Amino acid sequence: MKQRIITAVVAAAVFLPIVIYGGTPFILLTYLLATVALYELLKMRKLRLFSVPGIISLVLLWIFLLPDQFTDLLANLDYTKIELALFAVLLFMTYTVVTKNRYTFDDVAFAILSTLYIGIGFYYFIETRNADSGLIYIFYALFIIWATDSGAYFIGRAFGKKKLWPEISPKKTVEGFFGGIVSALVVALLFVIFSEIDANTAIWKLFLITTVLSVSGQIGDLVESAIKRHYQIKDSGHILPGHGGILDRFDSLLFVLPLMHFLHLL
Repeated sequence: MKQRIITAVVAAAVFLPIVIYGGTPFILLTYLLATVALYELLKMRKLRLFSVPGIISLVLLWIFLLPDQFTDLLANLDYTKIELALFAVLLFMTYTVVTKNRYTFDDVAFAILSTLYIGIGFYYFIETRNADSGLIYIFYALFIIWATDSGAYFIGRAFGKKKLWPEISPKKTVEGFFGGIVSALVVALLFVIFSEIDANTAIWKLFLITTVLSVSGQIGDLVESAIKRHYQIKDSGHILPGHGGILDRFDSLLFVLPLMHFLHLL
């Protein structure tokens, strides 16, 4: 526990000022976090980032992360992100032939899905921060996730009896699941009282969206647990002592941030 607290304090001291400042430092930080997360995910399948397919994945990730304000760079090349992604697929498939199937179709599928999973989530991290009042929504997402995790943990420990999904995450309970949602709604209420987050959104709609985001955050956590269980590893990485890897810390956010946009909260 002591190690977790020290890591959390140090990480927050580095992470939060850059998030608050925004701009280019925040974009560069997001690129770094996404790159490490991709490395961790590929490593689970014993795929190397510094290899031909790994570099293709990395370049494709960086293209997906490109903020809307810089899309003119692609327009000047007369290509879209989707077209470049399709080109990457052709390169991947060509590489399976070059390696005589040592790099397989399954490896290609894993690399592409990993890139999409990481790239889309962190892309919306950048776009949320760049939006009007984006900082408020970043903190709203973070506090919703933290409240959900804390509520699920403490209420689950105090009252949890029925396992939520023991095949994926043995310690999570149904009681904790609903406790996490209630905790998230309390945080949403505090944002309504102390911020301008509900200026263009009815309170009932914000609470409904908060419920969806709390559930999706827990699903994001379960998804990463399922991946780790499949590949029989405990943590995605060791870059954050006591917490695991970048993917371990951002698994919920990768689900929550895109949904905030899809639900038109911003």
